[in-house]
Amino acid sequence: MNMIRRYRRNPIAIGVAILVLIGLLFSALWIMIPPPPKKIEIATGFPTGLYYHFGERLKQELAKESVELKVRSTGGTLDNLKLLSDPKSKVDFALIQGGVADVAQYPHLVSIAGMFYEPMWVWYRPSSFAQEKGELSVLSQLKGKRVSIGNIGSGTLVLSNALLHEGGLEKSDFHAEMLNPEKALEQFKRGELDVVMLVSAAEAPLLQEFYKVPGIRLMSFDQAEAYSRRLPYLARVNVPRGLLSIEHDLPSRDITVLAPTATLVGHDDMSPALVTLLLSNTYDILKTYSHLQKAHQFPSGENLDFPLQADAEIYLNDGPSFLHRHLPFWTAVWVGRFVKIVIPLLVILIPVFTYVPAIKNFALRLKLSRVYEELKAVEKNASNLNMEIENYQKIADIERRIDNIKVSALDAKELYDLKGHVANVRVRLNLYSAANQTPAMFKNDE
Repeated sequence: MNMIRRYRRNPIAIGVAILVLIGLLFSALWIMIPPPPKKIEIATGFPTGLYYHFGERLKQELAKESVELKVRSTGGTLDNLKLLSDPKSKVDFALIQGGVADVAQYPHLVSIAGMFYEPMWVWYRPSSFAQEKGELSVLSQLKGKRVSIGNIGSGTLVLSNALLHEGGLEKSDFHAEMLNPEKALEQFKRGELDVVMLVSAAEAPLLQEFYKVPGIRLMSFDQAEAYSRRLPYLARVNVPRGLLSIEHDLPSRDITVLAPTATLVGHDDMSPALVTLLLSNTYDILKTYSHLQKAHQFPSGENLDFPLQADAEIYLNDGPSFLHRHLPFWTAVWVGRFVKIVIPLLVILIPVFTYVPAIKNFALRLKLSRVYEELKAVEKNASNLNMEIENYQKIADIERRIDNIKVSALDAKELYDLKGHVANVRVRLNLYSAANQTPAMFKNDE
């Protein structure tokens, strides 16, 4: 305490104390609420698909906020799930096709938001369905046909198998080829395939390559309503004539397709600030993906396989926080982290501070009460001539100790009351001394 009193008016000591306090506060911030990483990685899909294209667009947006995003090309949804569940892969986020994942196998993954529809496009050659007058409308018509159902590791393969199973088809009923989209397109052009099943968003660059293949059409799912009820992760989507390409008149008529939702998925321990950053930047990107979905339909928290991350749910319902609406991203992050530390501290410290004056007053009263006990003993023995010298020594010692007691302005009254009582006892000692003609050497002992 003496050291504190000695340096409390020293500006250098005050400055050092403030710097130490700030250092401790930032250390607590760093340990208790780590900042979001400045380097992250997302698993996407083939370079010609919209997953990869979306990742590249997101990379450009995040770079404006000084966050580096590495976009990893993969074979599709199943590969992405493996990477996300593997701590050694260093993948933080991935785009996942709805309906593919067995959620029970990935308990530590959460959805950030659904990003866009990616329908199942079934391209076919009308000449392969001559008996049906060149029309493919139900999957049972695929019996005996050469069909590309997607490559291993892709969401296309998973969804194709699900649809074919619901349609009552076994792989022995047709010639199944598990090809990636590029190889399927090559064989389709050469006439080696009758049908290509492909899950892709309408804006995907790969889909545009099919526009150039002459003599092919898109299937309209006549049983779309039934499929969407049996497989709840699928949405029934209407595609108007020419929506994909007015130039190529694709589709050449209004059709109905089945569409899962592409979902941005991450780990359940991700930084809340990073969730805000990702969602705020996807809005501008998704404005350009408007062929099939309605305005402001995505990002969405509906029809997701994985549970929606808590901060993402708040953002999707209420929008960005006050700080992120009015401050640059990293400024908002640091202010938010500071608030998360300071408010709990205030909740703890404010009640404590309210008791500090009471504690100090109690300590002072305790100290003064001990002095009063000594003073009572002196007063009791004031008339005892044998203890006269001892009494004067005790009263002098009490006065010296009282002079060293420092109190606040609020407690000054109690101290001065004590000084008055000590003075009264000294007067009484002097009276007894004068009555008994005691030597004056002790009468005015200071």
